[in-house]
Amino acid sequence: MRLTVVPMLALLAVAACGEREDAPASTQAPTSDARPGAPIVLSAADLRRVCRAGLANIHGQALDAIQIDGVEGKVINASWRAPVDGGRRRAQCRTDNDLLTWKQVDSPTPEQNRWMNQSGDPVTRFVLDGDKITINTTLPDGTNTTDDYTVAAEQEAR
Repeated sequence: MRLTVVPMLALLAVAACGEREDAPASTQAPTSDARPGAPIVLSAADLRRVCRAGLANIHGQALDAIQIDGVEGKVINASWRAPVDGGRRRAQCRTDNDLLTWKQVDSPTPEQNRWMNQSGDPVTRFVLDGDKITINTTLPDGTNTTDDYTVAAEQEAR
């Protein structure tokens, strides 16, 4: 019996070393040493690079198969050869900080021409590090894929 009382007393003594009872409990959230990240603002060339890598990843295409057809403000228009019938598939791409969002264009079903940013859609994020672009996709079931692409900045400057 005595062996169980001594460890219990030790635990109580350690627990009593915590906050003072007369000190009010803090209601503020703990602060972080990390600085808040600045918003990611891409140049037009970097936006083209990120969208090429992202659309190649999302649609299972080679990077050089994705053609940038134009830029409308912060939205990229892209296309690639359709693997089944040889026609062209078209999409638009945009970014919001590290989030890449896309939508199909020219689908015969208007409901399919929507931005893929709704609940149940995969979430695609990117990291731009020099010529390397990392695409991280999280599927609705929680599975994750990460792929790296190399897109030289001068390649997209044209």
